[in-house]
Amino acid sequence: MIIDLIEYIKKHRSKVQVACCIAGAVLLVWSFTAVDTSHAHTWAEKYIPGFWSLFGFVSCIVLIFFTRWFGNSGVQTQEDYYDK
Repeated sequence: MIIDLIEYIKKHRSKVQVACCIAGAVLLVWSFTAVDTSHAHTWAEKYIPGFWSLFGFVSCIVLIFFTRWFGNSGVQTQEDYYDK
């Protein structure tokens, strides 16, 4: 089942990207209109619309680049590493 999902995403990459952008835009518009910020705990929550959505997105990007760097710095090895 998960393989079918991955294959679908590979085949329809542009449609998936458009759907994700639309979902992000909807969340941002929703955060401008429907979210009550009167009980916010931090300055960022109160004055930056969609703060937690942006925070999560940026955190994911940082995590992806960090793991790529970490993997390429020597953690990943070739499959025949022990055969040599």
